[in-house]
Amino acid sequence: MEKHSHPNQKQLINRMSRVVGHAESVKRMLEEEKECSDILIQIAAVKSALNNVGKLVLKDHMNHCIVDAVKNDNPEALKKLDEAIDKFMK
Repeated sequence: MEKHSHPNQKQLINRMSRVVGHAESVKRMLEEEKECSDILIQIAAVKSALNNVGKLVLKDHMNHCIVDAVKNDNPEALKKLDEAIDKFMK
């Protein structure tokens, strides 16, 4: 797989650290047998944080990789974008 930098790499890494923290909190809550409703709220926070990371990666991809692909007449990049969006939106 090709390596490339993300314009918002530091922000993405910081957000992923928060996702990991939220996920660890869910695990800890399960181990401590906390209330189901509290666990579900924490799971919602994990999902939301992860979705926000995904949206930022998608925006970066569209603003940089796809713009370059269109300039270079690379239809394969658009096909890969379609596939990635399908998987991201499941």
